[in-house]
Parts: sequence; C-alpha cells; structure tokens
Amino acid sequence: MTFLPRSSGKNWVFKMTYTIKFRPAVEKNLRTLPQKELVRIKRKIDALAENLPDQATTKMKGNNNFHKIRAGDYRIIYEIHNDTLVILVIKIGHRKDIYKHLL
Repeated sequence: MTFLPRSSGKNWVFKMTYTIKFRPAVEKNLRTLPQKELVRIKRKIDALAENLPDQATTKMKGNNNFHKIRAGDYRIIYEIHNDTLVILVIKIGHRKDIYKHLL
C-alpha cells in the first residue's frame, strides 16, 4: 500500500497495489509468445497491478470469478482476490482460442 498526498498536501490517499501471481501453465505459455506481444502483455499486467479497472466492465459472463483485459490480439484472464490483494492470472492467449477449454 502506498500513501500519496493529494494536490493540497494535507489529505492522504491510500493507493493499494496488488501482487500478480501466475498459474504454472501461464508461465510456460509466456515463453512461447512473440517478444513484441510479450512486452505489450507485461505492460498491461503491470498497469493492472497499479490501477485495477472497474470490475463491472472486466467481469466475464457466467458463474465464475474471472475477469479479462485486452492486450492487442491477446487476452489476459484473471481472478481478483481482494482479501489478500492478489491478482491470479489464469490464462493468456490469442483472442481466437483463449476461451476454449477455460477451466
């Protein structure tokens, strides 16, 4: 958690940073991606840890706890664990086949 002063310098805002964790299959899959896409995905994941997007817009349909974000033609599927401030990345893949065999 980071404390940032507001512009007036009198009030403090709490900025919580999430820890990113990856499933082992995701780590293995990242090694096979093109370097250009890997850089884009890394930037997106780093931004996700700093500034969590609105959960209502990223929530996937269905009876699950999954959220998704875009990184070019790739999608990042993740779960948010607010109690421990952890984002667990479930799957990363091309948009054409990311939703196949999703747990």
